[in-house]
Amino acid sequence: MQRVLFNLAPDTDLGERLATNLGALVGDIESRHFPDGELYQRVLTPVEGQDVVIFADLFHPDGQLFELLSLGHTLEELGATRRTLVTPYLPYMRQDKRFHSGESVTSRHFAHHLSQAFDQLITVDPHLHRYTSLDEIYQLEGIVVSAKSAITAHLKQLNEKLLLIGPDEESEQWVAAIAKETNVPFQILAKQRSGDYEVEVSRPQLAPFADHRPVLVDDIISSGRTMLETLAHLKESGLSRPLIIGVHGIFAGDAYQLLMQEAEVLTCNSIPHPSNAVDLLDTLTTAYLGALAS
Repeated sequence: MQRVLFNLAPDTDLGERLATNLGALVGDIESRHFPDGELYQRVLTPVEGQDVVIFADLFHPDGQLFELLSLGHTLEELGATRRTLVTPYLPYMRQDKRFHSGESVTSRHFAHHLSQAFDQLITVDPHLHRYTSLDEIYQLEGIVVSAKSAITAHLKQLNEKLLLIGPDEESEQWVAAIAKETNVPFQILAKQRSGDYEVEVSRPQLAPFADHRPVLVDDIISSGRTMLETLAHLKESGLSRPLIIGVHGIFAGDAYQLLMQEAEVLTCNSIPHPSNAVDLLDTLTTAYLGALAS
């Protein structure tokens, strides 16, 4: 059966490389806007009876969501056998609870719309937080894959003595697993947040690791305040220049510039950014092929 991949993320080569790995034909779409600004969309590649993959970069999704949903529904109408959305970064996971009366629980609403347009979703380390799995809010086959293996492979290439540091309790599952695979020591710090840009982080115990390079690992780097607070503690210790590795580099405001002043900053290529150094191609390929075999 011919497989077709539509690449909706032209700013990264990850979609095209994924198509090559999957042996998929890269599909064509004609997309433009009418004079009144409404979308015109036409699928030019035949999809009837085909497994179809839609690769999308959903960082800042609001401006592209309708185009994505319309494509999903059109593919169903044209007879696609299965519509798999591959988006390394899954947005709208932050608002998972109604904290104040009248608030929209946008994670559930976003999940509802994607579930109506696609049969399967493959994503990398979504910020589940209060959800135990995507199944709580998505009515499709949700496949979550981890960037741990890709990060582990990158760290194994470094010829240095490393100390892994998780900046908060939520990072422990990450850091502990990577430390085990790389056979390096690790520490988990405690974090207390009092606002979007106000964070306090406990001090790491660094005396036994004077000859190690600290490596901070976290799933999402947004405001960067947690990392900056941790870096301030490390700077006092006199250790070598830290390395930061994040799965999803959001870098709100001047976060990236501030972090680069204090550390080397690397991210996975889930969100296109100059810091991308950890490739998720094999992770996504394995996830899709594994789903086919199951």
